[in-house]
Amino acid sequence: MVTLQKKICMIGDFAVGKTSLVGRFVRQSFSEKYLTTVGVKIDTKLIKLSEEQEVKLILWDIAGNDALTTTTTSYLRGAAGYILVVDGTRKPTWQSAIQLQAAVTAQTGNKPFACLLNKADLREQWEVSPDLVAPQVEQGWKLIESSAQTGMGVEEAFTWLAWQLL
Repeated sequence: MVTLQKKICMIGDFAVGKTSLVGRFVRQSFSEKYLTTVGVKIDTKLIKLSEEQEVKLILWDIAGNDALTTTTTSYLRGAAGYILVVDGTRKPTWQSAIQLQAAVTAQTGNKPFACLLNKADLREQWEVSPDLVAPQVEQGWKLIESSAQTGMGVEEAFTWLAWQLL
């Protein structure tokens, strides 16, 4: 069995659900309580991709930000890929995600990433529409609808990213 270790950064605006997605993925848990991440919180999870291959994901849950700061940039160093999180109920978080993705690419080069349209359990409140995201999907963005509350799309997103890192 070959085990690779890969650093993955969770990036996106404040309160889009980065910490909740990590909690759902690593511990299969969800809390209604909002906890602000200060700096960075690190978790790990081993994913078995096949009989011969597993990947230990080292998840860096970075404090929410709508722009890259010097600190955020230093956290991105050494990352193999990232998860870009958008709150489907808040349209401005989509605009932030587009800017963050461009800034990360400018700083680190082209890295594999998945964009999670989070809070799918609140779809009736969504402000992020298929028309809005279409240009990025056409550019090749991997877009996955997710819900940290129900678990929808969470395992899929991290597993997809793990495969991209091989």
